[in-house]
Amino acid sequence: MVDATRRMLDADTASAALGIELLDLAEGRAACRMAVTGQMVNGHGLCHGGYVFLLADTAFACACNTYGPVTVAAGAEITFVAPAREGDVLVAEAAERTRYGRSGIYDVTVRRPDGGVVAEFRGRSREMR
Repeated sequence: MVDATRRMLDADTASAALGIELLDLAEGRAACRMAVTGQMVNGHGLCHGGYVFLLADTAFACACNTYGPVTVAAGAEITFVAPAREGDVLVAEAAERTRYGRSGIYDVTVRRPDGGVVAEFRGRSREMR
């Protein structure tokens, strides 16, 4: 069913436009990478949180779609821990915590190249009928 996730990501023009790459994919897990460009920087010279959220959300989407049925976000929240800056290459690692019925909970950690945590994201998934 991992092929369904790859097809989904291949059709994801938003993630592709930001240069998001899939690094690893397994049932209930995914890792994605994104380079922070000058256009992603806010007025404080830091990576805008919306881009960090989008990277985490993409890894979440990949992880929760590995089972086959089309699965979407029912909700998500993020905690920003430390800033990212232009030139950083961020990696988001998503892992399933639990699945129940048509729902699931996934945690995503976004890290800088030095391993420092930038953000922690929790997503709630729902399989479409």
